[in-house]
Amino acid sequence: MLNKLPPRERQIVDLLYQHHGGLLVAEICESLPDQPSGSAVRTMLKRLEDKGYVQRTESEKGFLYSPAVSDAVARKTALSDVVRVFFNNSPAGAATALLGMSGLDSSELDEIEAMIAKARAAKNGKGAK
Repeated sequence: MLNKLPPRERQIVDLLYQHHGGLLVAEICESLPDQPSGSAVRTMLKRLEDKGYVQRTESEKGFLYSPAVSDAVARKTALSDVVRVFFNNSPAGAATALLGMSGLDSSELDEIEAMIAKARAAKNGKGAK
């Protein structure tokens, strides 16, 4: 989804995901490397809005721009792309790679274990119906 965007448009969308609640054009300009002009950013925001990546709402200070797709949906789409491209469509392969990463502490491993148990219970619950 986002990987198909030109680099500068991708930077803008990434920035909007980092700042919940929306940003003004001036705030976007200040946060981007090489600080593009306001008109250049407005042009890119219009393109992103037309493509369905960005939405705008009116505020007292001007238009606030935010992602049009929730971060949960964007994460799932991005992860699906990574699993498809790098792990031959195998979620188990991706999970194995994640577990093989160094730096997972006990609480993270416990969290993963709990998610696996929850997924297994949901799967078993669906099969019983």
